[in-house]
Amino acid sequence: VQLQASGGGLVQAGGSLRLSCAASGRTFGYYYMGWFRQAPGKEREFVARISQGGITTDYADSVKGRFTVSRDNAKNTIYLQMNSLKPEDTAVYYCAAATTVRAGRSLASYDYWGQGTQVTVSS
Repeated sequence: VQLQASGGGLVQAGGSLRLSCAASGRTFGYYYMGWFRQAPGKEREFVARISQGGITTDYADSVKGRFTVSRDNAKNTIYLQMNSLKPEDTAVYYCAAATTVRAGRSLASYDYWGQGTQVTVSS
């Protein structure tokens, strides 16, 4: 599967952005999907994940209550709605797909990665 993330940009603190990740292929609904981010000089970290049917979601503590992950399997797309953004949310955001029935929070759980989209939050 090929993943294409989009929707990043420059926003002031307190603002919102919605990221999208479009996937190729007909089996999108079989993939457990995740969002990760990588800030300059830091390791890539887990942000959120969503199960194949969209019923189960999970968030890093740093974004819980501010970010919402969702998916539209008919459109082969997942989303990350980001509200109340903070300067520390500045990073390149990546979407990822896992072929396992249930993927965890680790990078190793995911088999396919998108190219990333830059999110910059100014103070």
